Amino acid sequence: MTSPMDEARLRNLTPSVLAVLVRRGADFAAAEDAVQEALIEAVRVWPDDPPRDAKGWLVTVAWRKFLDATRADAARRRREDRVEEEPPPGPTPSADDTLQLYFLCAHPSLTPSSAVALTLRAVGGLTTRQIAQAYLVPEATMAQRISRAKRTVSGVRFDQPGDVATVLRVLYLVFNEGYSGNVDLSAEAIRLTRQLASAIDHPEVAGLLALMLLHHARRDARTAPDGSLVPLAEQDRGRWDTQLITEGIEILQSALARDRLGEFQAQAAIAALHADARTAEETDWVQIVEWYDELARLTDSPVVRLNRAVAVGEADGPRAGLVALAALDDSLPRHTAVAAYLHERDGDLATAAQLYAEAAQKAPNLAERAHLTRQAARLNARRRG
Repeated sequence: MTSPMDEARLRNLTPSVLAVLVRRGADFAAAEDAVQEALIEAVRVWPDDPPRDAKGWLVTVAWRKFLDATRADAARRRREDRVEEEPPPGPTPSADDTLQLYFLCAHPSLTPSSAVALTLRAVGGLTTRQIAQAYLVPEATMAQRISRAKRTVSGVRFDQPGDVATVLRVLYLVFNEGYSGNVDLSAEAIRLTRQLASAIDHPEVAGLLALMLLHHARRDARTAPDGSLVPLAEQDRGRWDTQLITEGIEILQSALARDRLGEFQAQAAIAALHADARTAEETDWVQIVEWYDELARLTDSPVVRLNRAVAVGEADGPRAGLVALAALDDSLPRHTAVAAYLHERDGDLATAAQLYAEAAQKAPNLAERAHLTRQAARLNARRRG
């Protein structure tokens, strides 16, 4: 542990170290990440080996970490440049070392959560902030987790690659980050999952690939020309990629036939039911609830139960959905938005408008915030009219 004096010195030195990195050419966000990692390193090293020149030590370490991150990002971008924006159907025609790096970062000496975080940062190219948001933890907590993971593997031999489940989790999170806005990341995740599916006969690998394809098929319909979000029920289904949907459903059916159900197969089954409905009104919500029950059994995830509450509201009516929602922690991300939607469906426009406004303040990105704000304004206008 560092002493209170050392901690105070670190806080005082942080702005000047950050300024040095920016003067050397680092952009501010990358410099912040590098300085944060250097501070974590200082907390670990200084108690046993205090530097003579604290600021010089921090600048050196932070600059080295910035260069490492820059090289990793450049390597990732070079790999992405080789990938077409549209992931081609069928087996991947060529392979590179990226997938092997995923397995190596998922080292047995790391916990699964640490392995995922390290791989997302070192190979996936995500920032510490993006990874923290995916895990629903503070950015400082995630920075410490990644730093500990780096220290853990720094002295081990990478002759024991990690397991498939951890690699699948990383690929899933990379795809989700891309699906929220960065198409290149989604395409890269699909490419690597195709590569993995061609190398490993594993139903969950197939399930994840099917899930990615079914979600990716809808991406063009998810936003309006002005960039605003379009909810699933309002999407122009004529813009969905039927080739990707057909491929995804065929892969899923083959995986389910193996009778080794996993969470990615269950998620893909839900996505397939949405994709198979010609209109939003024809969606088989009863089956979707059943699949959410399976998924909740497999994962015991509160986010799954939140999504299940929406499905219950569609299948059995909004009041049944609100009953399911009441059993969940209201601090869950998007809990307020779900409550707003179900209250609107139940005809309580005043409560729904208030909840939409509250949900907008908690939204994780500007597009979602704008969408929720418009929903609140729409209901307030209906009430006045």
